[in-house]
Amino acid sequence: MSKNNASCRFHTVELKVEMVGIHEKRLRKCLSKLKGIEKVEVDVSSQKVMVTGYVHRNKILKAIRRGGLKADFWSTQDELLSVYASASYGSLRFNNFNFF
Repeated sequence: MSKNNASCRFHTVELKVEMVGIHEKRLRKCLSKLKGIEKVEVDVSSQKVMVTGYVHRNKILKAIRRGGLKADFWSTQDELLSVYASASYGSLRFNNFNFF
């Protein structure tokens, strides 16, 4: 498979983007300039962005960074931190001992 064909596949790219205030609007504006994007999903609480389309993942990251936002590809560590942060602290128990 050639390099050009690899970038034309339909896929979803997950990114971690630091968003405060109106950054979501800036993010969507940056991504609107790229051809081939079908859908953009933003979870502001976990700072996770999922971009679906035919655009190469590096082009998506570059466009977001060019717009002045801090971004990187979503990692397993980000997933764990997101789950931990969204957990209810009062419900964390181990052998009837509250951690928080």
